[in-house]
This record gives sequence, C-alpha cells and structure tokens, in this order.
Amino acid sequence: MDISASIRKLTNFFILLFVILSGGLVYWQVVVAAQVTANSHNGRSCLLENSPWRGTIYDRNGIWLAKSVRDPVAQCGYQRVYADPSLAGLIGYYAGPNYASTGIEKQFDGYLSGRITGMSFDSTIDKLLHRSPVGNNLYLTIDERIQQLVNQHFDDPIQIDNQLAYETDRGAIIVTNPQTGEILAMLSRPTFDPNKLVQTVQKGDLSYYNQLNDDKIEQPLLERPLQGRYPPGSSYKTMTLIAGLDTGKTTLKQEFDQKHAIGPINYNGQNIGPEGNNIPGTKHFPVTTEYGFAHSDNIIFAQIGVNAGFNAWMDYNRDFYVEDQIPFDLPIATSHVLPAGRSEMASNELAADAFGQGFDFVTPFQMSLVNDAVANH
Repeated sequence: MDISASIRKLTNFFILLFVILSGGLVYWQVVVAAQVTANSHNGRSCLLENSPWRGTIYDRNGIWLAKSVRDPVAQCGYQRVYADPSLAGLIGYYAGPNYASTGIEKQFDGYLSGRITGMSFDSTIDKLLHRSPVGNNLYLTIDERIQQLVNQHFDDPIQIDNQLAYETDRGAIIVTNPQTGEILAMLSRPTFDPNKLVQTVQKGDLSYYNQLNDDKIEQPLLERPLQGRYPPGSSYKTMTLIAGLDTGKTTLKQEFDQKHAIGPINYNGQNIGPEGNNIPGTKHFPVTTEYGFAHSDNIIFAQIGVNAGFNAWMDYNRDFYVEDQIPFDLPIATSHVLPAGRSEMASNELAADAFGQGFDFVTPFQMSLVNDAVANH
C-alpha cells in the first residue's frame, strides 16, 4: 500500500476545500457584501453592535446642528437630534435606514452614514470584518448666528393693509455671501419639528408625519427657498435691467416722457399702463431708467424688455439657469418664464414678463442668484 500517495490525495483534497472556502468567503464578504448588507431580510444591519454612528452636521463655525445620540429604544440604537428647527427643511431628517430621509440628511447620506469612505486600509478592513461604519462629519456654510436672527425677525410685525401687504405665516428667506455664493442662512415657514418627527416615526407612529404631509395649504414639508415657485413681481425687473444695460438697449440715464413712463403703451393690441406706473403725480417729466427702477415702474420696464428683444432677454435668463436645473448641493425646482409648451413669446407677453408678471414663476433661490450678481458687481 502506497501511504505517501494517500497522503498526497488527502492533502490535495484539503487544499481544494480551502480554496473553495476561501473563494466563498471572498465572494460573500467582498464581491456581494453590499447587496447582502442592503438586503431587507438581513436583520444584522440593525443590531446594536452593527449600528452606524452617523456623522454630525455642523455650521461653518463648528456649532452642531444635527447629531446622533445613543437611545436604547430607537431603531438601530441611535436617534438623530436637531438643534435648530428653523433649519428643518434644509437639513431634513433621518429616522433610520428603513425610512425615507430628506434634505441634506438624504443628499449626503453616503458620507454621513460612512458608506462612502474611499479605499483606505481601515475602511477596507472594517468592510471585511463587517464592523459598523463610522459616519463622516459635515460642515455647512450656514452661520447659525445669522440663521437665528433671520428666524427671529421673520416674525417682526408689519403694517397689513390687504392691498399691498397681506397677512400670512408663509415665506422664505435666503441670506448669501454674494462674493462666494455661500448660503449663510435659509428659512422656510411654516416649518416642522424634526425631533418630534424622528421620535414618532422610529416608534412606527406616522400620525405626526401624516399631519404634516396632508396639510396642502401650509405645506410645512415644502422647502420653499428651493422648491417653492412664485410670480416674482417687481423683483424681476433686476433681470430685465441687467439684460437692457448689458446689451446697450438702455442706460441708467435714458429718459422717458410722460406717456412712456405712465402709459398706456400698446404691444400686440394690449395696453400697458397707466396702472402700475408707481410714479408720483407731482413728478416732472422726463424721468430716467434709474428713476423708473427706484420707483418700480412697470411701463418703463415693459419697454426695456421689448427693446432688448426676446432672444437677448431669454439669453440672460438662461445665463442664470432659468428654464434649467441650477447646479447646487440640493435639488432646486426649475424656474420658468416661458408659456407652457412654447419656446417664444409675443411682444405683449414679453412686456409683462419683463416687469415680473406674465408667465414668470421662479424660486426664491433663483432670485438670490440674480441679486447676488448685482451685489457682486
């Protein structure tokens, strides 16, 4: 009997088993590890020892805005807490891996959860050993001191006359650094309590979420600065003035006689003015473009828009991403100035758009880009 031959066969058999076992481990722990972890039937992802420590969100000065704290009753062992409810729409909320998140919590979930860590040695070992990922911290350009001032002064009383000013609890504010475009404060009213939302949802109680989601009038879950769209009114005269000045179709010193400052003027069979001229009756004429801008004269700006021409006026709109997606860290609703399904406008339609009415339907963020361009010279 050849004992050495039997030993070689046994050795080869064990080598084969080792190769098969190693290959299986590599396949399940490396090749398809992500799919296994993400599988809804895999309960280990929510065991306390496997719970990810979600990164903290800070303002520009290192003040924490959102962080995770240990909570024995919360799903996966941690609960998200938020320092400033006035930032709820922007930061959003995170109630665990089995619920949808919103805002920055959703957009940067890969970093905050630690799933996006690069190919460092430590992260590779953690994945192989199925260690809980440690989330990355996130620093925003938000200045919490400015945010609190904005939130406080939103409630300052104003005179309500139900003609030029109406009572409402809804609105949006954006504060930026026009030299850099950094967002220093962003407020959406009405808002919601992200802490209450997380605490209730994690317990399987959707009553508060449904209350917020079903309110179609107040729409507290709508982040108005980014997703709300409104007729911009006279603020859009800034866009028209940019186009008029830059194309040389007007100057700040261009003069308008009484008829062309007060109206009516006619475009395509439609009279514009005298309503909306906003010029005091005691004013001597002519008046200038600069005066018309300061007094928000619709008639003057209708003419500036039409004189600039549809193509030129639209070129400047598109330079500011109107009718397009604004590149930003969070999704922004597309602003529109064109009639639905059309690519051109008649002269009377352009005139109305030029002073901020007509088909204009834009986000507050869109207007901040226009204003920043002027503030940044």
